[in-house]
Amino acid sequence: MVSGLTHEKQQLHELVDQLAPSQVHTVRGIANAPVDDEPLTAQGAQALDEARDWLRHNRPIPHEQVLAELGITQEEIESYREPA
Repeated sequence: MVSGLTHEKQQLHELVDQLAPSQVHTVRGIANAPVDDEPLTAQGAQALDEARDWLRHNRPIPHEQVLAELGITQEEIESYREPA
């Protein structure tokens, strides 16, 4: 019998295999991102509460729609490099 963790790992491998080449870079970046260990400020906590309250009353806006409204593409984000 396959343990729950083993099954989850198998599912993750299957998902990774389905990634488009452009998505691999993004996922690797997320996986290697440092842990955010900054304490949550009162202002940050309030902003999170407001965002959660907004989501209780509204439908989320798809990422692609936000990018389109800003006039940028996912490819531009993925290829962005900080100026030297």
